[in-house]
Amino acid sequence: MKKTKQTLAILMIVFLVGLYIVTLIAAITSTPATAGLFKASLFATMVLPIMFYIYQMIYKTFKKNNEDENKK
Repeated sequence: MKKTKQTLAILMIVFLVGLYIVTLIAAITSTPATAGLFKASLFATMVLPIMFYIYQMIYKTFKKNNEDENKK
């Protein structure tokens, strides 16, 4: 589990850095798609870490429930 958690955390960091770069490029350039790209990047920057955290909480909850059922 620890190795998987580390791998997912590294992937999330790489993805967020990519989003920051896209956000920076969208803020600097002036094309018709800039506003949409900028909004999507900011949204994903806020929502993806929250979703990742919620996923971890749900996984821990189900794992604990499964272990409790196996002990009975």
